[in-house]
Amino acid sequence: MKILVVHERFGALGGAEVNILATAEAFLNRGHELALLHGPGTGKEEASWLQTFPTRFSYDQTRCGRAALALALRQFRPEVIFLHKMADPSLLAALVEGGVPVVRMVHDHDLTCMRSYRYHPLSREICTRAASGWCVFPCGACLTRNHGPGLPLQWKSYAAKRRELALNRQLAALIVASSYMQNELVLNGFPPDRIAIHAPVPRSGAGAFESTFDSRNLLVYSGQIIRGKGVDVLLEALARVTTHFEAVIVGEGSHRGHCERLSRRLGLSHRVHFTGFVPQAELKIYHRNASVAVVSSVWPEPFGAVGLEAMRCGLPVVAFEAGGIGDWLVDGETGYLVPWMDRQQYANRIETLLRNKKLARTMGENGRELAERRFSFPAYVRDLECLLARVAQAKSGLLAST
Repeated sequence: MKILVVHERFGALGGAEVNILATAEAFLNRGHELALLHGPGTGKEEASWLQTFPTRFSYDQTRCGRAALALALRQFRPEVIFLHKMADPSLLAALVEGGVPVVRMVHDHDLTCMRSYRYHPLSREICTRAASGWCVFPCGACLTRNHGPGLPLQWKSYAAKRRELALNRQLAALIVASSYMQNELVLNGFPPDRIAIHAPVPRSGAGAFESTFDSRNLLVYSGQIIRGKGVDVLLEALARVTTHFEAVIVGEGSHRGHCERLSRRLGLSHRVHFTGFVPQAELKIYHRNASVAVVSSVWPEPFGAVGLEAMRCGLPVVAFEAGGIGDWLVDGETGYLVPWMDRQQYANRIETLLRNKKLARTMGENGRELAERRFSFPAYVRDLECLLARVAQAKSGLLAST
């Protein structure tokens, strides 16, 4: 197939970008032809993207996305479009109107939540409502933080969100990572028969290894350091752990400065180390020397592939029960699911695993076995390939009959 991949960024940043690159490389190995329509670069690991996507069509503030799409359709002539994160309403409308079937991977809550993270900014209580007038009042989601120049707050239009949802309901198919995300789309009026669950599982490494589980008692957090990821809540839980431990916080984000200051206030500076962004190969070194992987998300994770990646390395995982995490973390078998925001219980579960290394190893092996059995990367790629092919063939058959 000729597949046009569409994403609003170019380069590494978070889980969506890791998934896009790994999937694209697998598709190329299976003989498909790819091109990329993308927005601005991230400045991280862009060389890998350049190598994987030699055919590219870019847009930014100086070049219209519609024009870039028109050029891609004319020169590359894709059979199907594989859409990832995209908020530009004009480009989204052009994709719907372009005559090529579009399959969208819904990576997060951007589509259904005006705040993008499905919880209240003050209480962090998880929202269970469909997008509606409630988002304007009393939720106030129409006022969001402005990360760019200008005023600290910006207005988001509820009418524009309704139009965005309506456009996405016209897509040929939508892919979600978990049963939780499937329910979120159905809640927002998407036809269930056009929603497929294909968890964006991490690519298997080159051979298994045995984590050391040594007396260093290393805990590993990996991911963006933004408020929804709950690193501040993790630190408050770690302050209650009495057993000796070390922890590494691997990642970058807008909440890092706050979390580093909180770590110092909690007296954790000598035990908790912030590494910043590291390549996947270096993250494997941390996993190799760890005893427990911690996933502290307090927003409803669409899936939480970073925890599955740790399980594949033979590590038990401790995580809050939020969103789709329960699709892969079996409480008491591959780690522990902790009640949402319960810091003391989170600390207790970490203590249990650090004090009982035999239990930690057993849970780690259980997790590795489950990850390989239920979340195989080759099976994930094969299932995606079948879905894209069905959509492309359905469109081709429709054209042939008209």
